[in-house]
Amino acid sequence: MANISNVDRHVAVLSLPFSSHASRILRLVRRLAAAAPTVAFSFYTAPQSIASLFSPSKKVPENIKPYAVWDGVPEGYVFSGDPHEHINLYHAAVEEGEISLKEVLKAAEVELGRRIGCVISDSFLWFAGDLAEEMGVPWVLSCAGARALSSHFYTDLIRETVGIHDIAGRENDIIKFVPGFSELRLGDLPTGVLFGNLESPFAVMRHKMGRALPKATAIAVNSFEEIDPEINQDLKSKLKMFLTVGPLNSISSSSSPPPPSSYSDEYGCIEWLDNRKAVSVAYIGFGTIATLPPAEIAALAEALEANGTPFLWSLKDNLKEFLPEGFVKRTAELGKIVPWTPQVQVLAHSSVGVFVTHCGWNSVLESFAGGVPLIGRPFFGDQHLNTWIVQNVWKFGVRVEGGVFTKSGAMSALEMVLSREKGKELREQAGKVRELALKAVGPEGSSTQNLNTLLEVVTRYNL
Repeated sequence: MANISNVDRHVAVLSLPFSSHASRILRLVRRLAAAAPTVAFSFYTAPQSIASLFSPSKKVPENIKPYAVWDGVPEGYVFSGDPHEHINLYHAAVEEGEISLKEVLKAAEVELGRRIGCVISDSFLWFAGDLAEEMGVPWVLSCAGARALSSHFYTDLIRETVGIHDIAGRENDIIKFVPGFSELRLGDLPTGVLFGNLESPFAVMRHKMGRALPKATAIAVNSFEEIDPEINQDLKSKLKMFLTVGPLNSISSSSSPPPPSSYSDEYGCIEWLDNRKAVSVAYIGFGTIATLPPAEIAALAEALEANGTPFLWSLKDNLKEFLPEGFVKRTAELGKIVPWTPQVQVLAHSSVGVFVTHCGWNSVLESFAGGVPLIGRPFFGDQHLNTWIVQNVWKFGVRVEGGVFTKSGAMSALEMVLSREKGKELREQAGKVRELALKAVGPEGSSTQNLNTLLEVVTRYNL
């Protein structure tokens, strides 16, 4: 029998291998691994995530070792376009036993010669709590924003108070009973809390996650205490250990992006931005999953051209066909279209005046780092909630009129942020949020202290 040590610490990290989930949790684990070089971290994700996240250029700490786990997508499977389809397939494979995380974890214990002493998991993997309980070890949950987490924690309260029947047409109703929220528009609740198919695998998964939160030994949130004090205080009072440890993305006191050697910029985005006026460029990026419908791509392009707005647009090559005929040629001096950008560095550049985004949590955090106001066009998940918060609570962005791009709506939003007095107010507020974030991740900041507390839980805590 293999000699497996109970003394040398081994932390298992379970990530969801889609979108930005695996990279988000790896950002956290990299911090922990660097601070605890004698602790072994086994990181479980799909082969495609391993190839991306653990490439030689990424310089991942040596005490993090990746292990491949099937993503649940059958060979030859044709996707329907549902943004939650990957997640549903993965969870179905786990629940049906086609993916045995327990067996993968046991194999890693044998290979590393260390028994697992803690489980860290993505918030979507609520069942990791049962796995940790069975193993008799602490369970640490890694989450994105605190407000989205709160909405899932209070899903039962929301459903019982509002009701789940006959709610069609009530999207604009404002509620004020959710702890920590001064008010909230019903239609901006995350997908699956109140609207949509509440019996869908995705909605059921999020509901189970919300109910499982009190079981977690600690919950690490990629946010910071000062941005949401009421929400954070409420969750601290309801959960065993609630720790804000972010922003985990790059943020520094410098107004200039890092030197070119520290990141990839194969399409020359930073050099292009260097030749633009300060606070003049609209940076457009909708992440890896969300895709603007063809009509909205055309409407946004028409607005940029009509306004004469300099733009840097991260747009996949296969979507360029939906741009207006002749647009690329006519705007060759005005804008730049690329399939990928170094987003953190782009948002840190002084020429960027607005970020046109889906308001996914990572993008919101990266706008914090750059102090850049937002124009939000949300699609699904927590994006509607994040857009509401950005506009109505933190007040450094606006939702595009009607929630979708039309030429007139996009023109109005761009003019407001880049040219009018309102834009100055938004930039000032974005700068204030950035200073709060900088303070939180500073040597004596709240997130730094919470990260040290989390390190103690992960490396030394025993049930």
